[in-house]
Amino acid sequence: MALVFRWLVRLASALIALTVAVFALAYYFASRSLPDYDGTLEVAGISAPVEIVRDNANVPHIFGQTDEDVFFALGLAHAQDRLWQMTMLRRTAQGRLSELFGERTLPIDSLIRRLDLHPLSQRSVQALDAETQSALRAYSSGVNAWIDQVNQGARGRGAPEMWVFNQAIAPWQPADSVSIIKLMSLQLSSHLEEEVLRARTSLILSDEDRLNDILPEAPGAGLAALPSYASLMPDVPRYAPNNRMAFAPISPVVPRNLAGASNAWAAGITRSATGSTLLANDPHLGLTAPSIWYLARLELETGGVIGGTIPGVPVVMLGRSADLGWGITSSYLDDQDVYIEEVNPSNASQYRVPNGWANFETRESIIRIKDAPAVTLQLQWTVNGPVLPPDQYDLATIRPPGHVTVLGWTALSGEDTTMQAAMGLMRARTVEAGIAAAEDYVAPSQMLTLADRNSVGLKLIGHVPNRSPDHVTQGRLPHYGYLPQNRWDGRRDYGENPEWIDPFGGIVGNTNNKIIDAPFPAHISHMWGDSQRVNRWLLLMQAREVHTRDSFIEAQSDTVSYTARSILPLIGADLWFTGEAAPEGTPEKLRQDALDLLAQWNGEMNEHLPEPLLYAAWMRALQDRLIRDELGPLSQEYTHVEPLFIERVYRNTDGAAAWCDVLQSAPQETCSDIARLALDDALIWVAANRGTALESLRWGDAHEATHDHPVLGEAPVLRWFVNIRQSTSGGDNTLMRGRTSGGAEDPFMNVHAAAYRGVYDFADPDSSVFVTSTGQSGHFLSRHYDDLGDLWRRGEYIPMSLDPALARGGAVGVTVLEPQ
Repeated sequence: MALVFRWLVRLASALIALTVAVFALAYYFASRSLPDYDGTLEVAGISAPVEIVRDNANVPHIFGQTDEDVFFALGLAHAQDRLWQMTMLRRTAQGRLSELFGERTLPIDSLIRRLDLHPLSQRSVQALDAETQSALRAYSSGVNAWIDQVNQGARGRGAPEMWVFNQAIAPWQPADSVSIIKLMSLQLSSHLEEEVLRARTSLILSDEDRLNDILPEAPGAGLAALPSYASLMPDVPRYAPNNRMAFAPISPVVPRNLAGASNAWAAGITRSATGSTLLANDPHLGLTAPSIWYLARLELETGGVIGGTIPGVPVVMLGRSADLGWGITSSYLDDQDVYIEEVNPSNASQYRVPNGWANFETRESIIRIKDAPAVTLQLQWTVNGPVLPPDQYDLATIRPPGHVTVLGWTALSGEDTTMQAAMGLMRARTVEAGIAAAEDYVAPSQMLTLADRNSVGLKLIGHVPNRSPDHVTQGRLPHYGYLPQNRWDGRRDYGENPEWIDPFGGIVGNTNNKIIDAPFPAHISHMWGDSQRVNRWLLLMQAREVHTRDSFIEAQSDTVSYTARSILPLIGADLWFTGEAAPEGTPEKLRQDALDLLAQWNGEMNEHLPEPLLYAAWMRALQDRLIRDELGPLSQEYTHVEPLFIERVYRNTDGAAAWCDVLQSAPQETCSDIARLALDDALIWVAANRGTALESLRWGDAHEATHDHPVLGEAPVLRWFVNIRQSTSGGDNTLMRGRTSGGAEDPFMNVHAAAYRGVYDFADPDSSVFVTSTGQSGHFLSRHYDDLGDLWRRGEYIPMSLDPALARGGAVGVTVLEPQ
């Protein structure tokens, strides 16, 4: 027995030693790619020495003799910290993920190839002015200089992920940067999915009022009624099965409820306590580790600029100079249309046009797949746009036999000058100059908020399709592409885009809310991203006569739900403080306790409170109860609570209370009945997932921010190193927005939020502040991988200064680039 024991001890010791050795070896190889920020590098491609001073938050401050040298250094800094992220963005935009990940990413590659993003980007480079092309070439040289350093200097393949997915890195090209902006357009666009969902819902709901309930208009004047989709496309079945391909987490295609959102506002000198202007901006995107944003300061020949960049793109997309600040929010411009194109039954290579038949523009594209045979795609385009397959976006559910579906989209331009506009914004010094520079902006369409030292402004930027007033569906439903009235006639003049400069009230802002109330086709959009946050914003802006940097920070961090305050009294009108006393441990008592908590709640979605979880679970169960019997399986597409729908039902707007009656049951259910039943559903879910001690519940436990690594985030063991999870406040409809997943599992996880926040004070520009949701480094072994995340979670910031002395004072390193 003693002998056996000794051998077991030796075997266990050997296994432990082997495990330690494996981890030590893995750590050694992974740590080789950690960059050393102190040192001198000799590089080809610069005209004079360049300094990259990294402040104590690892924000690079770049000083060079020429703009080209500065952009070169930005490319090198991006590659030092985010090489893996950059290569993945490029692969996604090129439709080449399957070379690394196999068949699971084939649907993504197939869609991207059909959209032609990278070839269109290559063409667009030629449409840019000489200055922008020069900047792109210099930036690309900087990226490639670091790739050379990795290849020649034993720097661990550049990133730890490269050990898992070992592929050669192709040189960076100017078109790669342009294609990343097009990729961002895809992430921020949701009108295609909205059209498909409206069509599918229209096939089931014959009553136009009920369709307007579940897909409500933003508050404002009504619009002309649309025909039902069944009357437009009589051959489409009412209950077509959902056949959408599942996408991997790395997919740039997001559900319509998780498309772009943001906040931005600015106060002019009459509404500022400082004597100059203020600007706040927090764009909302899907949370990832690392964040999509990378903070940087560039000292250009026209002066310093500082703010948020996207790795792979050589511009400060949002930020400030000494004289001008700019912020962006998703405009929700309707820049997409789904066309139904009839295929010639006698010749499948042709489609119907107004005067007969025309040939599809066709070419082949080969997708190479890891551990599987290559796939050859037959790409087809019509005059309206690319043909998309039926297994994308549920298009098969709304496509009549003998037809194909085509996407019209402003981002599919081979003369995309968005990069040029972004370069111009960095050099502008006034609100008027910023608006003029943004004329070159194509896509994604944004609301541009500007502040110089004396003025503020707001302008819709991006190409606006010019639709005919006779368009059959006003771009809200798919329709025939051969009808001339359905086709776009170029784009509207930039001067016609909505614009506000120094309005009488002194404040401009946008929370993705409805910006104008104009009849079609001057409407901009039928679908807006916010009808709730804007009400809370209006209250906070008008609550004081003048604002300060701190009051803007307070508004940016506000977690009070206007939605909860407005609809809870409607829903619980017959439930508050009613019913007989119930004994402890019964469902009735649990319901009464929940109602008592909610009755005393002020609507603050604080992570430490139980009420936000009770409210969110109740509203989710309530909407499901209301729509499930009418919509059947399609109800699963409505993943997030629509406050306007709930309000219409409980105010009985246009007879919307009809949703409360369960069609399959004999009794006539009232809305109070459904509210009570939904609350019981919610409490059952809470008990099963969080416990029955209501006072001990925490919203933050369910509303964790999920900064997950898009590739390694699901890998065993590794996910504990690469994913960042944080308890967070806020919710779907708060100014400090934390959009929930809406999924069947963990429906309240925070997956979409302000990954960048900035507040700029032009009375004292160097007192401006900013922060991102993770950290500067994409290397999970770096202390800068998540060091900004705790500040972000608490609503705190780091200094946003253009003072070189402050950057040098606490620098974590200074890299000097010398010409070779």
